[in-house]
Amino acid sequence: MADNDTTELEFLIAGFNVTWEQGVIAFTIFFTIYLLTVLANILIITLVRLDRHLQKPMYFFLTNFSFLEIWITTATVPIMLAELLRKISISQKACILHFYFCAILGAMENYLLAVMSLDRFIAICYPLRYPVVMNDRVCVQLAGGAWFMSFMSPLLPAVSFSQLSFCGPRVIDHFYCDFSPLIALSCTRNSISEISFRFLARFIILGCFTLIMLSYVFIIMTIVKMPSTSGRRNAFTTCTSHLTVVFIYYGTLIFIYVCPYESNCLNKMVSVVYTAVTPLLNPIIYTLRNQEVKAALKRTLVKLKELERVNVK
Repeated sequence: MADNDTTELEFLIAGFNVTWEQGVIAFTIFFTIYLLTVLANILIITLVRLDRHLQKPMYFFLTNFSFLEIWITTATVPIMLAELLRKISISQKACILHFYFCAILGAMENYLLAVMSLDRFIAICYPLRYPVVMNDRVCVQLAGGAWFMSFMSPLLPAVSFSQLSFCGPRVIDHFYCDFSPLIALSCTRNSISEISFRFLARFIILGCFTLIMLSYVFIIMTIVKMPSTSGRRNAFTTCTSHLTVVFIYYGTLIFIYVCPYESNCLNKMVSVVYTAVTPLLNPIIYTLRNQEVKAALKRTLVKLKELERVNVK
């Protein structure tokens, strides 16, 4: 029987079926991952802001990406950490709001990765035009447009989702308010919310992924034609970092939202990858394979040591 009193409706977040001891171990591991993720992404943002050598469009988008990664992991991992120690409940309104917020962040990651691939495409394929085309105003417009589209894209599914009635056991078989576990509790099949979300998810994910791959086809063709060996190496280094992030991210995302698998346990494990593990891997990939970022980090450390010596004297 449907429950129409949505003001008091609450869901129990099932999370992972683990013992207390297993929960404590998992809590320790994922809390460490969460802490390292936040610190690593804050470090990238700080370096780009402090070092004038990193005042480039590529690093402007990278700071947006790092800021986004902090929010993605903060929107999901703390709930998972709380659930590992005790079962938690959430109201319907709060859960739908949480779903909308996570959908915004997910859409933004797709748009931003596409914008970053566009930046690399222009930088490598049209290097002489790059400073003119990717000026400060254009960069702000691209980032602002991506954020605006991210807020608007999941609005229809979220609003129509709030009008649905929910039946049966009010247990979300996941560790946060994701779409599929929530829609499974709805009394209505093939609702506007379900149809619109699945269409938008496929359109955004596959659309951005296709644009990124097309960009890199032209990028690789241009790199191969470069006469300078060092130029080819530097271009490949930058692009492989971005492509590594793209393949890790889209590998998990397509599995969850484009070709959904019926196993809830497997879906939860894959979700852990793109909500907890990937946000930690991204700053590592971008820094360890990026000579400019490593050089900026060394310069910043040298400046800090000099300031320390001055203060001691």
